[in-house]
Amino acid sequence: MKRVIVTGGAGFIGANLCHALVASKRYHVLNIDKLTEASCRASLAELEDNPAYTFLHADICDGGKMRGAVQDFAPDGIMHLAAETHVDRSIDGALPFVQTNLVGTFSLLEAARAYWMSLDPAAQKAFRFLHVSTDEVFGSLGADGLFTPESPYDPSSPYSASKAGADHLVRAWHRTYGLPALITNCSNNYGPYQFPEKLIPLMILNALEGQGLPVYGKGNQVRDWLHVSDHVSALIAALEKGAPGDTYLVGGRSERENIDVVRQICTYLDEACGTGGPRERLIEHVEDRPGHDQRYAIDASATEKALDWKPTVSFEEGLRRTVDWYLANESWWRPLRERFHTHERIGLGTTV
Repeated sequence: MKRVIVTGGAGFIGANLCHALVASKRYHVLNIDKLTEASCRASLAELEDNPAYTFLHADICDGGKMRGAVQDFAPDGIMHLAAETHVDRSIDGALPFVQTNLVGTFSLLEAARAYWMSLDPAAQKAFRFLHVSTDEVFGSLGADGLFTPESPYDPSSPYSASKAGADHLVRAWHRTYGLPALITNCSNNYGPYQFPEKLIPLMILNALEGQGLPVYGKGNQVRDWLHVSDHVSALIAALEKGAPGDTYLVGGRSERENIDVVRQICTYLDEACGTGGPRERLIEHVEDRPGHDQRYAIDASATEKALDWKPTVSFEEGLRRTVDWYLANESWWRPLRERFHTHERIGLGTTV
């Protein structure tokens, strides 16, 4: 079995990735997570007793702990997902995003570099550092066009700016030190274990409880939706087949306006629950957030060819499965929702 470190494995994408890696029976996983408010160790309960899975509660900003963890575990690869990710929270308070996404990435790169330099030439050649990033680093698209690996960086929010900086650090460590690093930039993910304040779970849970469904502006912002299971399969393909120094854009070929996503959620819940509808009446158009990008869309054709990967879950199928998962897993989301008041509006830029 290969040994891989996953940072941020108690987060949404990270938890799904840990499950997939262990289920493949080809990897022994060390999950390093600080367990911040967007993390949930309960997402990994089924793995806790699996000998192919180990959890380390640690902050990636702690350089000493990262060096020790990497040296002790002796990984064949590192999949770096640990990040502060919520755009609205970055607007209200940017410092944690700068700290985790920039300083944390630096600490992990240095730990990886020290370990990698200690390896024999064959092991050095096989090692990979995979940095998982976002399409938001490229800013906003107009009505036409797609993001490609050659798209210029133009981040709009403190979150996307911090991720853009992390991308640049990873490229610099590859070019300057030779660290065999690569980057993936993904479109909007959705699916099981997503924190309840993100768009799709927020709308599901508010609609389920008969609360208002706050839609920014007219809701005509366009996102390219990617089911998390498809993203995870792309990440594993990138780890196994990706070339150091390359960038892989991962998208779902599923562009939708936000308002249409919310309406579809309402329809699925009306069908599943039988009572309480029509839930579209709960939609509330609220003031748009500052610096809100209008459209994201990815050209994933080069990634699909290079990694022999394609998304397999249609948006309609994936959204229905996601609605069903939240309906069946109240014991997972209820404590998070009550603890963090995820139904409340944030991201107005008024907090100091």
